Amino acid sequence: MNQNLKFEGIYPPVTTPFINDELDLEGFKANLKKYAAAGVAGVVVLGSNGEYVYLSEEEKINLVKTAAEVMPEGLKVIAGSGCESTRETIRLTNVCADAGAHAALIVTPSYYGGKMDNRALLNHYFTVADNSKIPILLYNVTKFTNINMPPKLVAELAKHPNIVGIKDSNGNMAQMGELLELVDKDFSVLVGTAGALYPALTIGAVGGVLALANIAPYECVEILNLTKAGKHEEASKLYRKMIPLNKAVTATYGIAGLKAAMDMLGYVGGKTRSPLMPLTQDQLTELEKIIKGAGIRTE
Repeated sequence: MNQNLKFEGIYPPVTTPFINDELDLEGFKANLKKYAAAGVAGVVVLGSNGEYVYLSEEEKINLVKTAAEVMPEGLKVIAGSGCESTRETIRLTNVCADAGAHAALIVTPSYYGGKMDNRALLNHYFTVADNSKIPILLYNVTKFTNINMPPKLVAELAKHPNIVGIKDSNGNMAQMGELLELVDKDFSVLVGTAGALYPALTIGAVGGVLALANIAPYECVEILNLTKAGKHEEASKLYRKMIPLNKAVTATYGIAGLKAAMDMLGYVGGKTRSPLMPLTQDQLTELEKIIKGAGIRTE
């Protein structure tokens, strides 16, 4: 376990390209190289935007191995290895570690959501952290799990030496502010939605894991750098400009919209896996207008 790893900066939760419903590893590599050139701190593989729930374990490991091989030295590969059981989470996390992942992003178990109280989550995460070969990042994404990790719970988990940060996708600034007051400064608080990127950075978040960074990595990195430099007017202006596009590829059109936007901007997006459906022609036309209005940098 390497406790010296710092998790700050911008991390695209990368999509998974397919050709005829099979992994397109060459397209995946091409995307990773573009993200590395844009100044990201690393990538998250097997996240929600990677359609990880539709992937076989063999596919998951292939993606982690490929990312570890392609990403330049110093850029981190974080694997989404959270499963419903503690036992399986530990097993898959260590498989991902052996495949080259630097850290694991562990989503809250949610199938038996009514029983996932603080006691259950403390036991789950502490047991995973005790047995993981790599550092653990908590993943709080209530829109998918219907579970919200309160700040006091996260602060208790943050005391474990192998739990090093959190991706919080809820966009609740009051809750994030409370969390930042409770945790040590070495605990990495990453915002999980670009819709809250600038506000989160201004109150102490150290970066983000952002769907938007799959299509606008330069802009996301620039918002971070401008904020760190104290250039708040410029940072806020660029952040506000990104809001319509971020909304389109998350809440409005989802992963199919994100992949379509990637295709429009020179990345390898492609189709989603069934049962997710592609955008209609009308939706594609509207998305294209939004992209043009955002003025995204492509290289």
